[in-house]
Amino acid sequence: MSSTTEIIHSVPVDPLTGSIAVPVYQTSTFVQEAPGVNKGYDYARSGNPTRKALEDIVTKLEGGHSAYAFATGLAAIDAVAKLLSTGDEIIAVDDIYGGAFRLFTHVYQKLGIKIHYVDTTDAGNILDYVNSNTKLIWIETPTNPTLKISDIQQIAHIAKSSNALLVVDNTFASPICQKPLSLGADLVIHSATKYLGGHSDLVAGLVVTKNEALSEKIKFIQNASGGILGPWDCFLVIRGIETITLRVQKQCETALAVAKFLQTHPAVDKVHYPGLSTHKNHQIAAKQQNGLFGGVLSFSLKQDESELAENFVSCCSYFQLAESLGGVKSLICQPSKMTHASVPRKKRLESGVQDSLIRLSCGIEEARDLIVDLENAFSTIENKKEVLV
Repeated sequence: MSSTTEIIHSVPVDPLTGSIAVPVYQTSTFVQEAPGVNKGYDYARSGNPTRKALEDIVTKLEGGHSAYAFATGLAAIDAVAKLLSTGDEIIAVDDIYGGAFRLFTHVYQKLGIKIHYVDTTDAGNILDYVNSNTKLIWIETPTNPTLKISDIQQIAHIAKSSNALLVVDNTFASPICQKPLSLGADLVIHSATKYLGGHSDLVAGLVVTKNEALSEKIKFIQNASGGILGPWDCFLVIRGIETITLRVQKQCETALAVAKFLQTHPAVDKVHYPGLSTHKNHQIAAKQQNGLFGGVLSFSLKQDESELAENFVSCCSYFQLAESLGGVKSLICQPSKMTHASVPRKKRLESGVQDSLIRLSCGIEEARDLIVDLENAFSTIENKKEVLV
């Protein structure tokens, strides 16, 4: 059976009514037959049939033991961080999502958790920071926003040898491009806001576990902390998952065409996209991402000025200026002023996030239309520069 067919038929038909769509159980509590005797549900924080359907579907998608749905991607990240105790250490990818950086630096560091930010594109760099307190190795691959690629299998070997857990944020790749658990990861995180939902109409997060022991811990944290995803949003994520294969394949194809166009433009300094043969870890990406390189790319301008990049992102038509990614409509942003504004400039520059860096999330529009949109934006900023001179 093909993966597309498997995804479609992992969405269950309702056994009570035959409904082909998963019902939305919009309820806070469940009537019990007797004290402690119920049909598997008692209170919606602890469990909800719509949420359970989503969690089961995502478990199959990632090939995991269990999955747990949270109110946001950051709530999912927070749940995994709660596995730690004072004195524990995290080795994290240097080009980390700004929200995760903010959470680690301003919340968990105050609680006695130490974080080392490392360039994980060379797995050997991790060895310099591993010690007896290392409990989590935390990577995004591809990263946000410079699309760095880390070798999951190599890093999984290091984690196992160090008695640490490997956490992979799989948001950018999605389960269509990459399955980290099969490559040795212990935990996978998704901002389901992005490719899983796919329509820019919800916020959600997911944690997928590799084994029963981790499943029990994350389930306990989900219930104890209460940051659950509501039933309606669970339904919307399920609806998004039904078309994820078609969407992601189209977005990958479009992103590669846009990346190749940008490579040839005289105003562009560097294009970050793992599908390009010039990318540092292109071969690793080709191996672990099933030949699909994602729908997000970024590029920096030769004239590395924040104001120039701001002008560029503000004058596109089809690329809408907005945070987030992975939806059916293409989006554009300037990470230094938007998604990564919470990261100190020195830290941003060290990880490759230049002031003029521009991130694109390709939707399902035709690639040629998006390229024309970018051509027009380049022409507009060039004309503005000439007027100023």
